[in-house]
Amino acid sequence: MNKYIKFVIAALIIAAAVYLMMNRNIGWGIVLVILAAVPVFLYFKNEYILLAFWQLRKQNMEKAGVWLTKITNYTSQLDKNQYGYFHYLQGLTLAQDNPAKIEPYMKKALDYGLNMKHDRAMATLNLAAAALSKGRKQEGQKLLEEAKRLDTAGMMTEHIKTMKAQLKMPTMQKHVHNPHMRQRGKF
Repeated sequence: MNKYIKFVIAALIIAAAVYLMMNRNIGWGIVLVILAAVPVFLYFKNEYILLAFWQLRKQNMEKAGVWLTKITNYTSQLDKNQYGYFHYLQGLTLAQDNPAKIEPYMKKALDYGLNMKHDRAMATLNLAAAALSKGRKQEGQKLLEEAKRLDTAGMMTEHIKTMKAQLKMPTMQKHVHNPHMRQRGKF
């Protein structure tokens, strides 16, 4: 649903409330005025994003992804403050199945902005993991330090420690061969 339709619905509910109050049904008019706050609230906090967060909290990534697919055009359905969380949630739902594909979603989420520090820390941690998996050690190390700085609550310290341990491990490069392997010729 377009975000501006929610304001139209709220205006219609308030008009009905005023009509009821003019006809001496003040109690029902007050109830409708309170009820008109629901579409205004859903303008600032989209219902599909709220339902996706609820499913994410229950560790149900598939249903969270289903709720996010109901947002077909995020620029017309969401407020600008929610663009970052839309991309952040898309990245989190793809993280288990396709960890290589989450990097553009997390970059967009950080570009649009995330309100909470632990969300920014999780996004930078996912970017660090993507950078390390692609072999960009220096970028991954910088992103890990930024994630550590953003994680003030200490919720991701174990993940950061394991990723730092992976940084210290030597990597096998493609041109380095095992010296104990026998020489293979054409025949």
